[in-house]
Amino acid sequence: MTARAGPLVLGTSMLTLFHHPFCPHSRFVRLALGETGLAAGLIEERTWERRQEFLLLNPACTTPVLVDEGRPAVPGVAIIAEYLDETYGAELGDRRLLPVDLAARIEVRRLASWFNDKFFAEVSEPLVTERLYKRFMRAEQGGGSPDTDTIRAARANIRYHVSYIGWLVRTRNWLTGDLLTYADLAAAAHLSTADYFGDVPWDADESAKVWYARVKSRPSFRALLAEAVPGLPASKTYADLDF
Repeated sequence: MTARAGPLVLGTSMLTLFHHPFCPHSRFVRLALGETGLAAGLIEERTWERRQEFLLLNPACTTPVLVDEGRPAVPGVAIIAEYLDETYGAELGDRRLLPVDLAARIEVRRLASWFNDKFFAEVSEPLVTERLYKRFMRAEQGGGSPDTDTIRAARANIRYHVSYIGWLVRTRNWLTGDLLTYADLAAAAHLSTADYFGDVPWDADESAKVWYARVKSRPSFRALLAEAVPGLPASKTYADLDF
């Protein structure tokens, strides 16, 4: 886990990311930064503590928030993705994560939204909250024992998402076509949090499993796979590239 935040002091990096290591949206942005070739200083934010300094950056008090020195803070996963593309995307050529072609951009945005919104609401947010965040939250912040019904529902929901990924990659090289895009990073980021807890049914679709193995074998994924929660070990498949 990264160091806790103190006062808002930017590091030597031009970019600073306020995140939580197991926030799926934060993980998506970290993957996007890695694929774009950008380094960012990381400040861990526990949003349930509602730090005043963080609220000044993002009144919604949600992670992630990207600070690009000398520019306004960029809050929220979708806004950060657009910001990175607008600011740095043109320099990437074929590695651009949001394609130039209009139809392709629509498909990337559609699928990125599927995972950052729908998958998050149905799977990754309830799993991370119940299995992890509640461990660190006081009772008045919503902490306490995990809700087993919520976990059970999330584990049921994840099956059709995995099947959908498998259906997509059986006809495409990556989720939206021939090239890796934001859609792949969003799906993989959310799956990675569920996989840490052992909640991904990899036996449900071999094509989805092969696709995920390709994504998590990329250098941008290494830092995520190295993270762990004290007292809560990762599943056997989490860091295994040949799972």
